[in-house]
Amino acid sequence: MTPEADGRVIVWRWESCTPAAVRQARSALRYALIQLGLPEDTISDAVLAAAELVTNATEHACGPYEMRLRRVGDELICEIEDGDPFIPEIPRLPSTEPFVPDSDSRDGGLETSITMLSERGRGMPIVDHLTRGSWGFLRSEGRSKIAWMTVVESKDD
Repeated sequence: MTPEADGRVIVWRWESCTPAAVRQARSALRYALIQLGLPEDTISDAVLAAAELVTNATEHACGPYEMRLRRVGDELICEIEDGDPFIPEIPRLPSTEPFVPDSDSRDGGLETSITMLSERGRGMPIVDHLTRGSWGFLRSEGRSKIAWMTVVESKDD
């Protein structure tokens, strides 16, 4: 981890051709959050949410990429910067839990099963759920954007 003058800590940098970039980003973030003494359930949620943002960056934007952590008051913010200044439209997300079974869709045949098992389009609902809606995008200096998310401390139920 490399501290910057503004208090941000660079967790990891990578390029478009970096092999296993998402796996390496998850490992780097997990290590950084362990070093900060966060509880395991908070770390797991943050790593999963960040992995979704890293996946989107590597699939839809050019590099170079950088993952950073920074403190803002009581909050810990994870940022993923990529080389594309275009800020995607944030989808309207339902206010319900992700992946709640829809009883009307059960036993709907092959088409319903394929839709439910789709690997695409789940990332932002996952990020939204794990961060309790505390995430988004902003334009960075120069020709890039930042996807950000708050690392949310898990509450014991």
